[in-house]
Amino acid sequence: MDTARRADAELTYRDATEADIEALVPLIESAYRGDSSRAGWTTEADILEGQRTDPEGVRAVITAPASKLLTVWLDDALVACCQLEHRGEAAYFGMFAVSPALQGAGLGKRIIAEAERVARVEWRVREMHMTVISVREELIAFYERRGYRRTGKLTPFPYGDERFGLPQRDDLAFELLVKELA
Repeated sequence: MDTARRADAELTYRDATEADIEALVPLIESAYRGDSSRAGWTTEADILEGQRTDPEGVRAVITAPASKLLTVWLDDALVACCQLEHRGEAAYFGMFAVSPALQGAGLGKRIIAEAERVARVEWRVREMHMTVISVREELIAFYERRGYRRTGKLTPFPYGDERFGLPQRDDLAFELLVKELA
């Protein structure tokens, strides 16, 4: 089935369980790292090598209080996921991964909208926050088109912590993006 038709396909959403970890780790890795990530447009392969996450990192998101990992299914196949964490008046959006073969077909927009709906309805939050590597201009522009705004608030990249990958440049930082939820 081509990706144009997939954009209109029926997606199923559910909270991840520990039984999903074995499928989630390779999905997340494929969206960001290594040669497989180059099939999509969200790759970080040119700025980071090494792992994006591991089973322990995914388990931590699934089991943390006030946190969930929303999984997205298409034709009984796991095709995407995103982290939501309740942080008082705001929710944090992270660990967003769409299968590289399906990127660019409109699924990301739909998944973000669902994540915002879940945060607004379940947690009654006023804002969605996320952090993006500041040199990822194309990705930041994608989020700006979804209503997120750059704050200019930067957090240093954790150089030396291989859990976040192996940086290929020395100018990485995370920038906070914020969206008001209606």
